[in-house]
Amino acid sequence: MKRLLKFITCGACGVIKHELCRSTNVVWQETDITREIRAQQKGQTPLTVWFTGLSGSGKSTLANEVEKRLVSIGLHTMLLDGDNVRHGLNKNLGFKESDRMENIRRIAEVAKLMNDAGVITLASFISPYESDRKNARAIIGKEYIEIFVSTPLEECEKRDVKGLYKKARTGEIPNFTGISSPYEIPENPEVQIDTSKYSIEEATDYVLKQIIKYLD
Repeated sequence: MKRLLKFITCGACGVIKHELCRSTNVVWQETDITREIRAQQKGQTPLTVWFTGLSGSGKSTLANEVEKRLVSIGLHTMLLDGDNVRHGLNKNLGFKESDRMENIRRIAEVAKLMNDAGVITLASFISPYESDRKNARAIIGKEYIEIFVSTPLEECEKRDVKGLYKKARTGEIPNFTGISSPYEIPENPEVQIDTSKYSIEEATDYVLKQIIKYLD
């Protein structure tokens, strides 16, 4: 009965004043403990280091190594990985364009919350569309640092650890970035690296040297 009444109430909102049922009618609740206080407590500058690139480019491996280095010097981090997030938060999303857009929007909002908690967030997502990456930057703000892992498609296919490119080439996987779905090259990434030219240690060193100025 309660569920029925709730349905009728929201249904009535749609007839009488539909906006009363929408989440836009919420007010931001200010809290006393700010991002700055949380960051000061942790002794660090919160950032979102956003790794973008094709499947197999090495972005997840690189993000993992960068996080290990940051933790080793006592910093507080969280790594958000594309596959892992789709096991939970975004398990209801597919891979058509609208779902990919929503996937990145949600991750950007989570990263922003992590930054609000004073945490350095590393996000590893193909994030193929420039408009979505720009939206993520707008959501996260000045804390957003973009790492374009520019490993060429040919090298990514050679690696093909998960066998995804092979399946995409035979049509078993539709909407696969780089094959049947586009990847738009980042216009102005803070850092760019081709992992086929470096060892993982060298690539990690390079990325850390590039982002260290943002951590001061």
